[in-house]
Amino acid sequence: MRHVNGMRGSAVAVIAASAALAMAGCQPGGGGVDSGDGGVTPSGAVSSAVSSATPGAPKPSSSASRPASSAPASSARPSSVPAPGGAAATCSAAGLKATARQAAVRPAGTGTGAAVVEFTNVSGRTCVLKGHPTVAGAGNGSPEMNVPLTAKPAGAAASVKVAPGGKAWVKLTFVQVQGEADGYCVSGSAPVVYPTMVVRLPGSGAHQVALDDGQFAECDDTVTVTAVSAVRPS
Repeated sequence: MRHVNGMRGSAVAVIAASAALAMAGCQPGGGGVDSGDGGVTPSGAVSSAVSSATPGAPKPSSSASRPASSAPASSARPSSVPAPGGAAATCSAAGLKATARQAAVRPAGTGTGAAVVEFTNVSGRTCVLKGHPTVAGAGNGSPEMNVPLTAKPAGAAASVKVAPGGKAWVKLTFVQVQGEADGYCVSGSAPVVYPTMVVRLPGSGAHQVALDDGQFAECDDTVTVTAVSAVRPS
């Protein structure tokens, strides 16, 4: 009876010792392991290293040990970043500042006649403008209350490369108001006055501009527009 009890006591001691060793070997160490150089290796990399050093342990899937691949750069290229091959990208709306003034050369009459709109590249990169603008009169100066004008393109369009701080221009020539006081339109329609105009460039957004002196007075809601030019029109 004492022999059996002795065997049982020995077995219990062996089991307890084995359990203590197993617990010491499997004690968790938190979300990462000290890499030895002051950095911490992510926990995903630790699981891979442990499984490779333990015979018979399941190998981690390739999706868990590899970072997700990023999308190709060409699928989400910002307009302000140069295109491949060193070609300049189209100017973004945020990279342009637009101003307007009455043109020196304009049809005879008492309205605005014509206006020159100047676009300044305020970004830090060279970009490109091209094409004829569309124009809308902004009622009460509010872009959401605009009235699209019939735009008649004049001249051929060509790409204009604008360096940081550089400028490009378009000219808007309106159907002129005639006469004094409220004036009149040759067509018989009533003259219209807009506090501001919304000028939209192809690929480069819409820009609300006001004249440096006065408002836009025109007839027939029709305007002749030049293409973007590197030469300031008169």
